[in-house]
Amino acid sequence: MALPTGDVLGILADNLRLRGSVLPLPSSDATRWAEDLGLDRGGATVLYTGQMYQLMPYIERLVAAERRLGDSPLARFSGLGRRLNRVVNVSAFLGRPSRREREEATRVPRAVAALLRDAGVRFGILYEDDLYSGALAYDLGLDAVVATQARRVQERLRGNGVRLAITIDPHTTHMLRTVYPQVLPDWDVEVKSYLEVLAERERASVPVHGEVVLHDSCMLARAEGVVEEPRRLLAGAGFAVCEPEQSGRLTWCCGGPAEALYPEQALEQARRRVEQLRAAGGVCVTACPICLVNLEKAADGTVTFRDLSEVLLEARELELQPIG
Repeated sequence: MALPTGDVLGILADNLRLRGSVLPLPSSDATRWAEDLGLDRGGATVLYTGQMYQLMPYIERLVAAERRLGDSPLARFSGLGRRLNRVVNVSAFLGRPSRREREEATRVPRAVAALLRDAGVRFGILYEDDLYSGALAYDLGLDAVVATQARRVQERLRGNGVRLAITIDPHTTHMLRTVYPQVLPDWDVEVKSYLEVLAERERASVPVHGEVVLHDSCMLARAEGVVEEPRRLLAGAGFAVCEPEQSGRLTWCCGGPAEALYPEQALEQARRRVEQLRAAGGVCVTACPICLVNLEKAADGTVTFRDLSEVLLEARELELQPIG
């Protein structure tokens, strides 16, 4: 049984308003991916993570805790938990992910940095100024706190002289490119997914040496129209792309945005998508951390899932070395 929706929403909204994230991360976990890469701070072009990949182990802890508490007598005290959370960060008591989980959360940001460097893109990063975008709060309809967070992000970008933000995940892309201009009349930062940036610098294709099934993120394909770029990049890296039932702009949702409130329904949605992907072929790739986690959970080891950035990185035989 899920916890009362209003209390869960309230805790997430209070966290974002008071602490800058729905699940506040230790600064070391948010920036660990870049600690030995020697990347410049700020500049006209930055790689912006929005902390989404770094947050995924913490989100999984939240969902697991909701399930435990929802099936226990403690569920009746969720309102008290929200009031307490306004004073002290209750989510910190859910348990910190293991070191292995936290290190795995660094892999994709590092992979994207290596791919951009290999493509000749000059960029900096914002370190502790790389704030969470408010994506989950937006998905759950918490508009007031989203507007507050958008202003915070805008201030950090302006303070670092940013004109172009290269984003790593679909949700941060959608927030900065589509949602922020709606709530900030003076928003003036150009936003591109790293897939778009890499596709603009497309290299000669190599012979086909494998095949993958591509799962399109709803946010990337439907909301932002980034459909051809991942296919072009995979083809250029030597992969034949197998299309599952309902792909591209008609992609089937992984169920992820609903997981924080309705975990069982989200899991059922993900299982239906796994069946479609399994029928299309072998290894499945996606460019969304939420899709990756939810689909892996639903597949329960019956399908192999990979992040698109890591597949491209391995195909190009790049190493994650300090950038100097």
